[in-house]
Amino acid sequence: MGRSTIIFKNRRLKYNIMPKIIFLPHDELCPEGAVIENIKSGESICDVANENDIFIEHSCEKSCACTTCHIHIREGGESLNEADELEDDMLDKAWGLDMDSRLSCQTILADKDLVVEIPKHTINMVSEAK
Repeated sequence: MGRSTIIFKNRRLKYNIMPKIIFLPHDELCPEGAVIENIKSGESICDVANENDIFIEHSCEKSCACTTCHIHIREGGESLNEADELEDDMLDKAWGLDMDSRLSCQTILADKDLVVEIPKHTINMVSEAK
């Protein structure tokens, strides 16, 4: 969790910064959009979303083996963990890939607020292969 310092009455006080995620509207998952506040850093965006009734699909059980949890980080991405080679390889298969694309199961929150867009479509290689 990020920490900041303020000076109050000549004393240094440390406090935890609790980030928030703003989810942009999505026709099916959150038509009005959503703001989730007071999130503990160190959690994945996928976990936070699902715990707050924004059900981002994660067909591979968050093992970085599909692209169903693909999202776009529209603001705040510089504070997140970097994508590793496996995530980058999976993202190459995602629908609507752009420079802000991440897999929400692999994206770990830090101490900055985020703006997240969930793509309109995902590719579910398991269910679409039937």
